[in-house]
Amino acid sequence: MLTSNITEPTTYTAEPPLKEKRKLITSLISAGSFNDFINHIFWLTENKASSYVCFANAHMLVEAYRDKEFNELLNNADVATPDGGPLSKLMKLMYGQEQDRVAGMDVLPRLLQEAAARGKSVYFYGSTDQVLEAVVAKAKHELPELKIAGHYSPPFRKLTHIEDTAIVNMINEANPDLVFVALGCPKQERWMAEHKGKVKACMLGVGQAYMTYADLEKRLPKWARNLSLEWTYRLWQEPRRLWKRYLVTNSMFILLTLKLFSQKQIQRSL
Repeated sequence: MLTSNITEPTTYTAEPPLKEKRKLITSLISAGSFNDFINHIFWLTENKASSYVCFANAHMLVEAYRDKEFNELLNNADVATPDGGPLSKLMKLMYGQEQDRVAGMDVLPRLLQEAAARGKSVYFYGSTDQVLEAVVAKAKHELPELKIAGHYSPPFRKLTHIEDTAIVNMINEANPDLVFVALGCPKQERWMAEHKGKVKACMLGVGQAYMTYADLEKRLPKWARNLSLEWTYRLWQEPRRLWKRYLVTNSMFILLTLKLFSQKQIQRSL
């Protein structure tokens, strides 16, 4: 049983660990260290009845630029982490301060460790039954003291109002502190925004993190992640589904970033 990675729980403070968000293109991204994000998420479980966390990458920022409604729900998130390496680097270039990358694939295992140490309960929502079973099995093996309130894989079709209400009631009756949501972007972000105030927990849109946590999908070595090459690996894995998302949206992200810097240079020269 692997329990040695559990960190000592941090004492809660009245003040939220994360103090500000910074604008990137049209989106507001939370700023702080990796540990600040972890502590803030648990601060949310203590101080807000319902909240949600988005893990933002280049694709999400482009979607937000194109879609005002999506941009609004991203900006209304209690926390929006710089999940992708390009975002953390862009924040440093724009605001002159170091910014940790806070990726869902890194946050999920750390939150499970911390939840076990702090006596918090978790719920896994989304993905497939097979993936959820693998996630729960690994969590129980590595963290036997972790309180797993439940898990559920919803139908991939649009839910009826009755079905949605039943799911909300099921989650709330389980009384979790953290609800991990894996429905894919932008579906999971829309689901969390729609259910803020209904689901009585902190919801986190972790997407593909279930797969890597359960060892169902390999992750690139750290040196490759530091070079922001994960998108090339995923494109190689699913070229038909992801070619447009990565090649088109990544190109647009670069153009929008260049536009940001040209505007910044003009402002400096005035």
